[in-house]
Amino acid sequence: MDDGTELEARPRSHTTNSQDSSKTLTGQRSYSVSIKKGSLDGQRDVSSVLSVREEDVEEAPGEYRLYKRRFVGLVGLMVLGVVTAMPWPWFGPISTATAAQFHISVDQVNWLGNIVALVYLPVSLMIPLFIDRFGIRRVADFGVVMMLIGAWIRYAGTIPSLSPGGSYALLFLGQFISAIVQPIFQVLGPLYSERWFNLRGRTTATMLIGIANPVGGGLSQLLSPLVGTPKQSVLVLAIISSVASPATFLIGERPPTPPTYSGSKPSESILSLLRAMLGMKCPKRAYMSPRERLDFAFVILIFGVLVGATNAFSVLSAEYLEPAGYSDDLIGLMGATLLLAGIVGAIATAPLFDRYFTHHYGHTLKTLVPLVAAGWLSLVWAVRPDNAGALFAIFAVVGAGSVVMLPIGLELGCELTRNADGSAALLWCSGNLFGVVMILAEGALRAGADAALPHDMHKGIILQGALVVGFGVTVFGLRAKQARRQMDEAMQKEGTRAVENAGDGEA
Repeated sequence: MDDGTELEARPRSHTTNSQDSSKTLTGQRSYSVSIKKGSLDGQRDVSSVLSVREEDVEEAPGEYRLYKRRFVGLVGLMVLGVVTAMPWPWFGPISTATAAQFHISVDQVNWLGNIVALVYLPVSLMIPLFIDRFGIRRVADFGVVMMLIGAWIRYAGTIPSLSPGGSYALLFLGQFISAIVQPIFQVLGPLYSERWFNLRGRTTATMLIGIANPVGGGLSQLLSPLVGTPKQSVLVLAIISSVASPATFLIGERPPTPPTYSGSKPSESILSLLRAMLGMKCPKRAYMSPRERLDFAFVILIFGVLVGATNAFSVLSAEYLEPAGYSDDLIGLMGATLLLAGIVGAIATAPLFDRYFTHHYGHTLKTLVPLVAAGWLSLVWAVRPDNAGALFAIFAVVGAGSVVMLPIGLELGCELTRNADGSAALLWCSGNLFGVVMILAEGALRAGADAALPHDMHKGIILQGALVVGFGVTVFGLRAKQARRQMDEAMQKEGTRAVENAGDGEA
């Protein structure tokens, strides 16, 4: 082994440090492999000691290990990701009906979505700090408690004896609390994938957790018009939140033995990431080259504008389409089309990126971003009466492209920064910032009651299409080097060679 790498392998009695058992195993042997490397990419020292225990291991590439219980935590994060995403767009398809039943204005209904986005911005940047202080599991538990409080406060706003102002205040407070919860399960996703999954499953895991948010948004748009009056729908949302809450007990902190080299290393703080992005002095492990900083800035803009456009449609869908004569039920089905096309595309492609197109994130983005941008821009001409077929087709294309790019953007952020939770927090914060700007600006551009199509959003749709195209063109400046994957692949090969050498010596 070159570059001063030293390998040590020795058989030993194995005492498990698993979360499931503290028993000493007898009659079993395992190898402890110590890898000490003086330099890696000229930036950091590497020292790791990893162990093998056959009964807990599903797959054993080199010295890194996979545990079957990773899928249990994945399911828990997916369920909670779906449910915590539902409050934000819940009132979008029923904005007119909600305004009528609660005796409030449509703009007040829009603020039930806007407040989620506004509170999301600072909270999302604080999540990495809480994860560093309390860990994944405790942060998830806190999120579930807040989810339940927000859901039932929101339902309290439907009490008939309340004045319109009192009802709106409770609805607003419930949405405010929901805004604290939603970023938790989005920011946790890439970090959980890094800690529990290897190179052949990490993108798929990030995809499954990542699409939970648009799945929740899509289900919200589909369910809220179908479950009765707006007040009845608020009760349904509270019940769904309560049923999903035990999923937090499925989430584990970290495996006894990591799946990859990057999974074995603690993330640097988000403050270190911000300093690295600005070219300021930072820890060696947080260092980013000038090209990585530029690429990450491009990713933040592209991810932000695409997520923002989807969020704006979720909140304003009824206002986009009702003036053109489309019913609440049909609007909900269009939102579901966007979602279902995205789910099918993401499920079909994520395993391909894990196993075959492992170094093609950049090429994929340069193909899909222009396609999705063209779809959003085409709404300028497509949103008109009696054009449902074209709208369904456009939303299918936009959904398929956008959701496929979601895990790619999150994983590419990790690749460029080597900071899973910090990069995810910045990306999701960008998406919600763009969403707030689009929602407020498009609402201000709404036509008056005396327009050819009263209250139509044509100018707002033009603005949204222009923003997506304008920021989307930055994708052609993206290099998208996957530094984290290259590091993990190199360390995995060294670890595999060490175990093989140890086995030969034992024989």
